[in-house]
Amino acid sequence: MKRRTFLGAALAAPVAANTRIAAAATSAGPTAKGPDVAVIGAGAFGGWTALELLRRGARVTLIDGWGPGNSRATSGGETRVIRAAYTDPIYVRMARRALDLWLESEHAFGQKVFHRCGLLFMAQQQGLDFVDTAARNFANESITHEVLDRATLERRYPQMAFDGIEKAVFEPDAGYLLARRSCALVADAFVAAGGRYVRQQARPLGDVGGKVASIRLADDTTVAADTFVFACGPWLKFLFPDVLDKALAVTRQEIIFFGTPADDRRFDEGMLPIWADLSDRLWYGIPGNEERGFKIGNDTRGPPFDPTNGDRTPTEAGIADARAFMERRFPTIARAPLVEARVCQYEQTPDAHFIVDKHPRAPNVWLAGGGSGHGYKHGPAIGEHIAMRVLGQLAAEPKFSLARLQQAANG
Repeated sequence: MKRRTFLGAALAAPVAANTRIAAAATSAGPTAKGPDVAVIGAGAFGGWTALELLRRGARVTLIDGWGPGNSRATSGGETRVIRAAYTDPIYVRMARRALDLWLESEHAFGQKVFHRCGLLFMAQQQGLDFVDTAARNFANESITHEVLDRATLERRYPQMAFDGIEKAVFEPDAGYLLARRSCALVADAFVAAGGRYVRQQARPLGDVGGKVASIRLADDTTVAADTFVFACGPWLKFLFPDVLDKALAVTRQEIIFFGTPADDRRFDEGMLPIWADLSDRLWYGIPGNEERGFKIGNDTRGPPFDPTNGDRTPTEAGIADARAFMERRFPTIARAPLVEARVCQYEQTPDAHFIVDKHPRAPNVWLAGGGSGHGYKHGPAIGEHIAMRVLGQLAAEPKFSLARLQQAANG
């Protein structure tokens, strides 16, 4: 099979023999004796799942309609945050595991994909519970952190205005990941290790009942496998409407980039951490962004969105809203020029937990998704989790079950 590469020379760098990804090149591939698995979706969940299944001895086909990290993908865009600040310990531990795997993979890729710049969660009155719980979880998991009062914040970050802020928790080992690039690097590693990649859309299965022998693609070819893993982000809802219509909401999200002055480095990576402002809405931002500008996003869930045909033109209202926030929190650059804006989407479950479970009527079909705006960082850890579940090497996690969503819908 002709090797497909997504980042040109990305695999030209030496791969260390003591890494898990390097081991995939010798432990799997065309001569593997494990089951045939087709993974649909090459984003944060699907790409890492395919690579992990390959490493564990499966024969794997990875299928994606527009390619890893494409502009429609939830995993697209330059940067995504990775942090362990959560109120639920399961995600604290998963994020910690994911960071270890990201760093290990970075070495294997021969490219830097993680930028450690710290993350500051600032709380107004509405966000104090989150900050306090995150700090307790950090202490329980021995994760380095600081709890900062307003006076300390003002001394440490004079380029910000802290009106309304009462407390913050700082996680120095947090940072951001190069999202689109990493998706391509994972796909490259998968192909280099002997995986099969097919760029094509999968068609809906329809009304299934029993074991599925093959799936049909948009070009009318078929892919046969022992097991199928659908990890296709916002498209999951549309491929399985009978199962996921009420369990997943796909929403339109706008990201805005402002251009800071060339002679003012106070807002650069290294001078300012990633920040999040917990108030009636959650605003967040990332300095640096591969020189794309000062990134700011509103975590409030937007209107329903079609990830295939939806209009991705940013709105004037969204840009004005972001600038109004900048006037409150970053007043000295509030009038900075808009340099870029983009529209992506969330695929949100009602409780924000992931989905990793079998289709209720097809025992060899797995559904994996529900990233809910925080899934990307967990990529290698959730891929490991999904692969082990599919291969029967790990017990089910109730919080990731379809049953809990069905109970919520019926309750």
